[in-house]
Amino acid sequence: METTTWLLFTYKVPPEPARKRVALWRRLKSMGAVYLQNGVCLLPKIGGHARRLKMLQNDVAGMGGESVILETAALDRPQKEKVISRFMADRDEQYREFICTCEDFETEIAKETKARHFSYAEIEENEVDLKKLKVWLAKIRKLDFYGASLAGEAEKRLRGCEALLETYAQRVFEVCDGDD
Repeated sequence: METTTWLLFTYKVPPEPARKRVALWRRLKSMGAVYLQNGVCLLPKIGGHARRLKMLQNDVAGMGGESVILETAALDRPQKEKVISRFMADRDEQYREFICTCEDFETEIAKETKARHFSYAEIEENEVDLKKLKVWLAKIRKLDFYGASLAGEAEKRLRGCEALLETYAQRVFEVCDGDD
């Protein structure tokens, strides 16, 4: 999905209390906003972004601040590509972090296998971790408006984690059921 129209959200809020500013920043980042500079961010004009920004605008006013929402488009193709690359870079950063966490998951399974620590409790613990990975990747995907380059690698790593846990679980069943 490649939109060429964005919503520009600019805001200025009092410096204190800092927790309110941070909460605002987190909410914008959780929507997938790209910051151009402090208090100035962009979102693609899709879905419920305009509605959500209007709600944030009310929050900014409640903090004693000011905000403006504008619809904007790039002046030319290079500017459009620059903006899209910013969105993709942010998502790739999230995908990289996700991939590193998949590596940690794989390392944990390998450690348990090497130590021959085969237990149902360990399966349950790893299933919880795998579910967290699935939810996390779904959140990143939802914010990947332009198809970041590491999306495929992240999907592949998640499938690898699923297969690894399945293999480990099979080994636990064999050991615990006395088939070893």
